[in-house]
Amino acid sequence: MKSQPKIFRSITELHKAMGQARPLHPLISILNYGQAVFDPKDFEQRIILDFYKISFKTNFSGKLRYGQGYYDFEEGGMSFVAPGQILKMQDEEANYDGMSLHIHPDFIRPYPLNTTIKQYGFFNYSASEALYLSDKEKETILGVFHKIQEELGERLDHFSQDVIITQIELLLHYSNRFYNRQFITRKAVNHDVLTKLELLLHDYFKDDASMKTGLPTVHFAAEQLHLSPRYLTDLLRNLTGQNTQQFIHHKLIEKAKEYLSKNNLTVAEVAYLLGFEHPQSFNKLFKKKTNFTPTAFKQSFHHN
Repeated sequence: MKSQPKIFRSITELHKAMGQARPLHPLISILNYGQAVFDPKDFEQRIILDFYKISFKTNFSGKLRYGQGYYDFEEGGMSFVAPGQILKMQDEEANYDGMSLHIHPDFIRPYPLNTTIKQYGFFNYSASEALYLSDKEKETILGVFHKIQEELGERLDHFSQDVIITQIELLLHYSNRFYNRQFITRKAVNHDVLTKLELLLHDYFKDDASMKTGLPTVHFAAEQLHLSPRYLTDLLRNLTGQNTQQFIHHKLIEKAKEYLSKNNLTVAEVAYLLGFEHPQSFNKLFKKKTNFTPTAFKQSFHHN
């Protein structure tokens, strides 16, 4: 029987588990991996944090890879964890140097950041989809970490929280920018993912899997490609301008047009072949994507 995850409700609890002194502020802290004292085996049952965790790691020594391939830079990398996500401390903390920033939601709640932080998709990426940094990018990120660390080390006053919030926002902006660079520099690898997705959907419709198991979903596609759903969506948006759902719908409409061009299939039969439970749902999607009803498309096709 799988044991239950260890839940850390507060940053103070995490500091204690890592053999560190109490944080200077109960709602935000920076931990240095090199100073942590713990046995990773004590956390093999997985952990859940009730706060955000932004990690900057160095000296990967080839221990992390990009999917089944490679990563671009060995100078350092970043990973992002949102509250409530399950992770393994053994995977997350062992064999790395670097530091991690912990932010309790209550610290940012009075600020717009409380809403905007949820728009950064990389908090939903998996560990293998980490952000790998060049030497120059590493200096930039470390600079922001040190600014936050310095502010926490000073006597806290009425302006401290505003200053730290500004630095967190800057850190997220830089991370977003560098992830965009990573998508660009990995275009060859990402095009391989695109090719695999196209083949996956081609085979899915060709083998009538949709009729047996329903429409292909974003989670299905991501799972087959060994990527997190959000990373796949961001990758596709960078390459094609479409998210995963839009890409799937595009391929589905292409297949629908192919079926509708055949005289021996009714609109309802096409809908069922594609995995729709109700022909009305197919009609609605087809009209939305093409400005034609399936019936009108079929008729105009055969009249030409």
